[in-house]
Amino acid sequence: MQGINKSFVGVPALREAHFEVAHGEVHALIGQNGAGKSTLIKVLTGVYAKDSGHIEFDGREVAFPSPHAAQLAGLSTIYQEVNLVPFRSVAENVFLNREPKRFGLIDWGRMNREASALLHRLDINVDVTRPIYEYSIATQQMTALARALSTEAKLVIMDEPTSALAEQEVQTLFRVIRQLKSEGISVVFVSHRLDELYAVCDRVTVMRDGRTIEVRPMSDISRYELVSKMLGRELAEELSHRRADDGGAVPDRRPVLEATDLRRGRALDGVSLSIRSGEIVGLAGLLGSGRSETARAIFGADPPDSGTVAIDGTPLHLRSPKDAVAHKIGFAPEDRKTEGIIPQLSVRENLTLALLPHLRRHGIVDGRRQAETVDRFITAIGIKCSSPDQPIRELSGGNQQKVLLARWLCTNPKLLILDEPTRGIDVGAKRDIQVLIRQLADEGLAVLLISSELEEIIADSDRVVTLRDGRSVAELTGDQISEDALMQAMATGAAADDAGPDGTSSGSRA
Repeated sequence: MQGINKSFVGVPALREAHFEVAHGEVHALIGQNGAGKSTLIKVLTGVYAKDSGHIEFDGREVAFPSPHAAQLAGLSTIYQEVNLVPFRSVAENVFLNREPKRFGLIDWGRMNREASALLHRLDINVDVTRPIYEYSIATQQMTALARALSTEAKLVIMDEPTSALAEQEVQTLFRVIRQLKSEGISVVFVSHRLDELYAVCDRVTVMRDGRTIEVRPMSDISRYELVSKMLGRELAEELSHRRADDGGAVPDRRPVLEATDLRRGRALDGVSLSIRSGEIVGLAGLLGSGRSETARAIFGADPPDSGTVAIDGTPLHLRSPKDAVAHKIGFAPEDRKTEGIIPQLSVRENLTLALLPHLRRHGIVDGRRQAETVDRFITAIGIKCSSPDQPIRELSGGNQQKVLLARWLCTNPKLLILDEPTRGIDVGAKRDIQVLIRQLADEGLAVLLISSELEEIIADSDRVVTLRDGRSVAELTGDQISEDALMQAMATGAAADDAGPDGTSSGSRA
């Protein structure tokens, strides 16, 4: 792929991007959210038509009109969200639209035998005549892989294929990838787990802001350099306006939150952190490191399998967000449009959503109290809207985010979790929200701040906990908080002082 450009409603998603995979090569494709990885794959596989550029596959120029055409040409894609038909059998999903026929009818016996053989190759032994929904996500992922193998593909694209797999299943997948490579089949491997990239990939392509930034052999690039390329952050001095420099150390207060050894599937593998009153704790890490999963576990949206969450020293068993709200925890999620706002409702209704149980009188919302609350926070936070009854979908991204913040602030929370609070908003609104977060902490609120922007984490945090592969691997405070130290911890799982000369820690060498 050379010179690939693709825009959506005038907004560039790919800018002169290039991507090349050799015959029989396992090639890593990496980048942060919005880097262009998914768009590049969808242009290649016929989901999107490119605006300009040149694509050559298996020695000839192509422009696949659909994913089906790409599959017929020998290009198979396994997406992170498993694309299967839940009420069809395992065998039917493996051979969907390619069922073996005999005398014009489906040869069920042959289809079941071949499906069983393909899954056995992946160390999966299940009844292939049963509906796929009866099996675990891991088995469904392996079924999707079996479907790709059954097409006799020349190139297999795997988008985060290990996200739902246990360690033993991951090793089975790696064995299959190596087998595909030995058979001359090429593999594109999309993952944010650096250890996996070094385990199976030959080369890596790094994308950022729709552009191809780097193409290197995996053996020639360190984890630290890989993280630097993904984030676009060269070594720099820490920001002079960091909050910790302004206010000094947070007084030695009792922790509001203590989360200890949180574990959930493969997403969380031992996360521990604490936050005191009036403190902003940043949660740093690459995409897929467990940042949002940690927030959701603390909030009860995805309760952990093990570990403890304590508020004001009292261990809690939060089984739902309702439990978290009852204990004065607020959460503004990363995906504002689908998990935050309710677009059809007004600013007033969105703002007071979490407060409604406290606004009832005899089961009916007290309109006067609701209006007073809404007017107070619209003024205090500076929400720009024509009226409280304006549909929230008509507001800018920054003002929608302010409404989400107000939703939790009006409940008088002890802990506020903010997942990417400034993503997708303009510079002015971003500054307003950062100032507001600092003011809230100065007034005694405990804040857990998640952000992909290192400048934001460095500028606003009193302490930073760094995650890697679902584990908390480093905690930085005061003058320790710098881009250099954060990238080192994200890349190697160790603080800069613990890393070796090649940028890898003793426990994380490839």
